[in-house]
Amino acid sequence: MQEAPRLSHVGLYVHDVPKMIDFYTKVLGFVVSDGAEDGRITFLSRNPSDHHQVVLVRGRTTDTETPMVQQVSFNVGTLANVQKAFRKIRDAGCEGISPICHGNAWSVYFQDPEGNRIEMFCDTPWYVPQPLGFKIDLDKPEDELFRETEAYCRDREGFKPMEEWRAEISKKIAAQLEAGSQAD
Repeated sequence: MQEAPRLSHVGLYVHDVPKMIDFYTKVLGFVVSDGAEDGRITFLSRNPSDHHQVVLVRGRTTDTETPMVQQVSFNVGTLANVQKAFRKIRDAGCEGISPICHGNAWSVYFQDPEGNRIEMFCDTPWYVPQPLGFKIDLDKPEDELFRETEAYCRDREGFKPMEEWRAEISKKIAAQLEAGSQAD
């Protein structure tokens, strides 16, 4: 069976490499893992298993009103970590801060200094059909957000535990792989 692709890294063309390095290291907690001596390209990571997760490349030719990516998403593991990220980006004065629950994930969206959309998120234990998004208050206690989200999701058609959805999608993926291997 062929191994499934996974997101490895995102490359961004930027105007101001030092400003972007400062943002990604101080606000998002990345470290510079490598880079060209002339500063034209810088690699950043938060995971020792990944040489780089974000690449900043000098050479952006559009204005900052035109984002260069639809979004860059980072799974931070827990709702408490989403709340910590929210406080940090709010304290950093980031633009476009939008805390949203998708039913299957708690997220906070915001913009980096050049207008690229970033999402810090964690999964919930539930599946609801997508797209779905409703505002949440990340200043509320974690247990209160958990209860509110579960109640909202349980009222949605198609609600199920995430493990049930994963079992179903695993069967679909296996069937697709099987069909593809038979076509070869």
